[in-house]
Amino acid sequence: MRIGRIRITPIADESLGVRSMCLFVETPDVRILFDPGVSLAPRRYGLPPHPLEFKAAREARRRILNYARKADIVTVSHYHLDHYTPAFRSWYEWTDEETYVEVYSEKIILAKSIEEHINFNQRKRGFVFKNTIEDLGSARLLYFDAGRLLYGSTTVEASPPLPHGPEGSKLGWVLVFTVIHEGHKVMYAPDVQGPISKRTLSYILSIKPDILVIGGPPLYLSGRKIKKEEVEKGLANLRELSYNLKYVILSHHLLRDKNWDKLSINAFLFSSILGSDEELLEANRDILYEERPPSEDFLKWIREYKKAKDFNNPPPLD
Repeated sequence: MRIGRIRITPIADESLGVRSMCLFVETPDVRILFDPGVSLAPRRYGLPPHPLEFKAAREARRRILNYARKADIVTVSHYHLDHYTPAFRSWYEWTDEETYVEVYSEKIILAKSIEEHINFNQRKRGFVFKNTIEDLGSARLLYFDAGRLLYGSTTVEASPPLPHGPEGSKLGWVLVFTVIHEGHKVMYAPDVQGPISKRTLSYILSIKPDILVIGGPPLYLSGRKIKKEEVEKGLANLRELSYNLKYVILSHHLLRDKNWDKLSINAFLFSSILGSDEELLEANRDILYEERPPSEDFLKWIREYKKAKDFNNPPPLD
């Protein structure tokens, strides 16, 4: 997908079977890999990930590594595992101790600050991330809250810290990025959940991007971990954006609910841009277990993996 001389390539997200919102954006001056993380929900419907989800995670990680080799800049909008690559082994993120080296070596990393507007868990992860990047030696880590970088004739901007969903969310804050080239604007707005926050909505409308890539509200958590009225607010704000902006690409939390498409939101998905089938694997995990039961070898692996975090054997998928 292009706007002017900016080209965007979806890499991984829920419409492609995993928790992620990884996106590759390139202009004539610079190539940016946004939030190269992938993760699987440990439990949905009381069930661990299905083998098809692990296959999707493996493929997502392969694509992330492929595009990381091309990137000049890599972003970390916030420190949730589906938005960055950690320096440890985990099959739920499909990483080992060297994966992060392939992602971040010799890159400029535009990251959320760990000093302010950050909750305890993310500060802890961010501190570990900072140390691993410093040990790497070849990457340049820039805390980029409200930052601006000129790269040739391309400008990369970040918002001030905005809420991860509603104002006062315990999940903390995120950065929203905008790439500008020859007057065209592409905005990457992860985990704003609609947005729910009126402040975030106002920020997006003030930039008025030609293409908005945005994380939708968590419909699957409505009435449980988040108030129904907050989710409704996120949906209303998302519809307002779809009416007022040229192109909206919907991703992330909303696609964890199998009934999201009944909401009649005018937006593209990562899968539709790539011309592939929509693969909402997490949302349909209960159906997958019923219609395509995992092998006993796989279920045994899941049990053993849960007991031993240093378990090195990959899941039996093929």
